[in-house]
Amino acid sequence: MDIKELIRITEPSRLTPVTHSCRTLVCGGGIAGIAAAIAAAREGADVILLEREYGLGGMATLGLITIYLPLCDGEGRQISFGLAEELLRLSIKHGAEDSYPAAWLDGGTHEEKVKNRFLTRFNPHFFALAAEELLLSLGVRILYGTVACGVSKSSGGAISHVLIENKSGRSAIEVENVIDCTGDADVCTLAEAPTALYAAGNGLASWYYYLEENNPELKLKMFGLADLIPDREYDRTTHYDAGKVQTIAGARFSGVDGAELSEAVIAAHKSMFADILQSGVVPVRTSSIPLVRMSRRLSGAVTQDIDTDRKFLADSVGMTPDWRKRGPAFEISYRTLYTEKVPNLLAAGRCISVSDELWDVTRVIPPCAVTGEAAGTAAAMTNSFAALDITKLQTKLQSNGVKLHNG
Repeated sequence: MDIKELIRITEPSRLTPVTHSCRTLVCGGGIAGIAAAIAAAREGADVILLEREYGLGGMATLGLITIYLPLCDGEGRQISFGLAEELLRLSIKHGAEDSYPAAWLDGGTHEEKVKNRFLTRFNPHFFALAAEELLLSLGVRILYGTVACGVSKSSGGAISHVLIENKSGRSAIEVENVIDCTGDADVCTLAEAPTALYAAGNGLASWYYYLEENNPELKLKMFGLADLIPDREYDRTTHYDAGKVQTIAGARFSGVDGAELSEAVIAAHKSMFADILQSGVVPVRTSSIPLVRMSRRLSGAVTQDIDTDRKFLADSVGMTPDWRKRGPAFEISYRTLYTEKVPNLLAAGRCISVSDELWDVTRVIPPCAVTGEAAGTAAAMTNSFAALDITKLQTKLQSNGVKLHNG
């Protein structure tokens, strides 16, 4: 047996102070968390947002994955609305870095919309700061440098407190409900909700901005993160084709093991540094967090599969296209966001309950915004998510501009 399995220490018991309370605690300040906090606050909920880093946006900003993937189906029809569109507009409020979607924002023809998908590339600094400004204007309390490290549950299985750690030490937040937007289902795991691990793991990646000699133009190198689904040709209009993203050789990692994450980041840095030196460019900024695509997710009331393309789902809370190719459009089931085992817990973003192939569709910015908005809206309405009247949630989402169904 591994020695690590034999050695244990006993920590002294402690009285943990309850330092905050709120109706809705959003854990994770990536795109899903931003959308969830905005939606809940706009519906009148008292919201606290936890973020382990010291900036918002997660992979999109701190990871430099600065491509706001399509809101449309590639056939000239917008699929994702509501906060998914609002955040796209916010991301380029101070100017797009590349791929300004003129056909969609400036009244282009249908033919122009078919030719140019509704996507853009944004500046990560502008986006993160604009998102923070918006959240603060809505009264959302942001706790940076803070992670959830445990939960306390009532006799009925609902979460009553979330234990947190930050520079002040360990404390607790009294909550009415919780939205897990960590990307890795961390709170779901702490609350003993059922979860599933992505068996294929993640490849190495570390994107970076750079300058070339005698060229003032700042450029983005998409170094890594180029997995392709077998037998699937990626749409060359998405900016994620194999010709534009460079793969990095190396072992794959799960994304939920601390030592392994450090090893993966070091390996990605080593490959990136070698690439920088070989290219003779000057690095300006590199990804400051691990670039994890799929790690751990909730196993919810339903696990939605890829075969739901263009299918009507009675409990849809929004829609997403397939960023990888033209045509598909998925309604997202509300039941992918919750489990009856923890009645006041929702998941949003990268850790909703979907099959592996659909996971690759729903892990990116637009569906993260869609599920975040749905979760935040639901959290302002109830603390028992399985019992929520879905028609009331859908009516509220539609009144906020969300499109629920195909056709």
